[in-house]
Amino acid sequence: MNKKTYILVSLIWMPFTAALQAQQPVAPTDAPVGSARGENYGNYNITDSFETGYRWKSVGGDIGKYQSDVNFGNGLRLLGSNLTIDSRDGHGHYFDQLILTTQGLGNDPYQFASFRVQKNQLYRYDLLWRETAYDDPALTIANGQHLMNTSRRMQDHSFVLFPQSNFRFFLGYGRDVQDGPALSTIQLFNSPRADEFPLFENIRRQQDEYRVGAEAIFFGMKLSVLRGWEVFKDDTIDQVNQFQPGNNPTDAVTLSSFQRSQPYHGTTDNWQVHLLTDKSRFYSVTGRFAYAGGSRDFIFNQNAIGADRGDPSRTRQTYIYGSGRRPSLASSLTLSLFLTKKVTVVNNTAFNNTRMDGNNTYTEITDSTQQANTVNFQYLGIRTVINTTDLNFRATDWFTLYSGYQFSTRHIKSIEDGAFPGDPLTGITAEQNNTIHAGEFGLRLRPIKPLTVTVDAEIGRADHPFTPISEKNYHALSGRVQYKWKSVVLSAFSKANYNNNSISITSASSHSRNYGASASWTPAAWFSLDASYNKIHLDTLSGIAYFLSGSLVNSTSVYVSNIHAGNLGARFSVRKRVDLYVGYNHTQDTGDGRSTASVLAQSSAFNGIDPFYLAQTFPLIYQSPLARVSVKLNNKIRWNLGYQFYRYGEQFFAQQNYRAHTGYTSLTWAF
Repeated sequence: MNKKTYILVSLIWMPFTAALQAQQPVAPTDAPVGSARGENYGNYNITDSFETGYRWKSVGGDIGKYQSDVNFGNGLRLLGSNLTIDSRDGHGHYFDQLILTTQGLGNDPYQFASFRVQKNQLYRYDLLWRETAYDDPALTIANGQHLMNTSRRMQDHSFVLFPQSNFRFFLGYGRDVQDGPALSTIQLFNSPRADEFPLFENIRRQQDEYRVGAEAIFFGMKLSVLRGWEVFKDDTIDQVNQFQPGNNPTDAVTLSSFQRSQPYHGTTDNWQVHLLTDKSRFYSVTGRFAYAGGSRDFIFNQNAIGADRGDPSRTRQTYIYGSGRRPSLASSLTLSLFLTKKVTVVNNTAFNNTRMDGNNTYTEITDSTQQANTVNFQYLGIRTVINTTDLNFRATDWFTLYSGYQFSTRHIKSIEDGAFPGDPLTGITAEQNNTIHAGEFGLRLRPIKPLTVTVDAEIGRADHPFTPISEKNYHALSGRVQYKWKSVVLSAFSKANYNNNSISITSASSHSRNYGASASWTPAAWFSLDASYNKIHLDTLSGIAYFLSGSLVNSTSVYVSNIHAGNLGARFSVRKRVDLYVGYNHTQDTGDGRSTASVLAQSSAFNGIDPFYLAQTFPLIYQSPLARVSVKLNNKIRWNLGYQFYRYGEQFFAQQNYRAHTGYTSLTWAF
């Protein structure tokens, strides 16, 4: 194949593969094929590899949970490909570099493609494309009535004019589309003992983004300005077209028809400005500014026809309409002072202001009584100022110390339920201020060359946290040790985060601890070993209030989790012809130690126990061993075989447990 023919075939192949796309396969092949230096064709050097094959699966148990977790199926695939064309002297005729990478194209649930073409000093174009088939099964705890089977397609185009010069210009476009069927529920008809009905949804969401900007470097400063526009549309339709007795067929509440139309359209224009100056060896200044002015117009029209205990011909209409603005401004200024070669001081001040205001009205009409309930909303604003100062002191080559102080203040204000929409003076106003003081301390030690030790600590105090789970009296501690000598790398770490919060209504506390260790060893070119272990502990305790049989109940919410995760992998190479990889992953949440027998006994005799007893912990186990072999048939072709097993098991209830055997066989080739 001559040079012109090869490049023509490559350019024809690019749009075809970009129309398919991929992500990481279950057991990807990473053994190289062809010459590492590529092949020369005229003024270009070309490297390429394509992995095509067949993927298979066998699933036992809950297929819906498997699709939510893994979702790989049967069929032919372009498992992966990589094409690189480089100009040998940096002066190609139309381009100097062309790169195309794909994964999972054909019908994998996670597909990806990236493409770059550029000519030095003139232009650079980048394309990213991704498609995700999202399958959320109907969980048993929701009576099988909450599910989603949508596809999400994302693409982004970026064009840079004069990429290596001091004056660059940018153009960009992005699109994010989600569509597909879903199932949810609706509760009607607002009586003390209302019923629930399954609700079909046709999801249609789309967002388009347009960008234009420029960057200039002059007098030791870099200034970049980016202007953007976003257009968002949500045209999801919900409906019930046939008679439904509801989840409780013995009561008098039924539904004959239901229709909900809720078009939600809006635009957001934004500015981003970035200024950097670091010409001086004594200081550097960085400033950032971003503004987004969002506006939305929406109409919510819902019509339900059915029967209630007191009305055999019940009709309820709900209207929500309005327009809103959401201007958001964020800015920061960072000053770095290099006082000496050993002392650095960094001060950062950030300001954020987000507002939501408009004329929004909620109206609910019961046709039989002609009664209407109306709620208006006018304004919500959050303003935050943060100042942080850090001191970094490098005492010696093996000892570094740093400390810092952070002060932040946040003001929150809302206005709602106004008698005259749009008039803030007639609404109910609520305001709150929150101030946080936090200090940081850390050190880095390297007593001997292979050993590195880091320790970090932070403690903070807040006076008026906004929510029960917000930070109030908290502290965080972390440490890491790493030892690296020749082909051996050993590391261990520990993190702890504690937060205790008590406000006027309720209280909350959370404790999390994370421990881990890892090791890697490569004693020879034909063998390597990797292992790691993590433990994550979390316990939370907070107050909770809810209504039960028309009465207010004040109770507590408890959750305990203990997750153990281990990974082991080994790689072998036999005479530079056969590459073998074996691995094992084990993840298990042991919960709080309660047994399945005790849970089943308590759930069967539900009287007198906490109604949230079954939701206080969630023990489960997840295992996944895998193996992959790649055989070099010749310098340009490899045969690959991969296998991976999945086992998922919940301890208390087994409805969602599954076991899956997956694998693939493929050829990796270069030409």
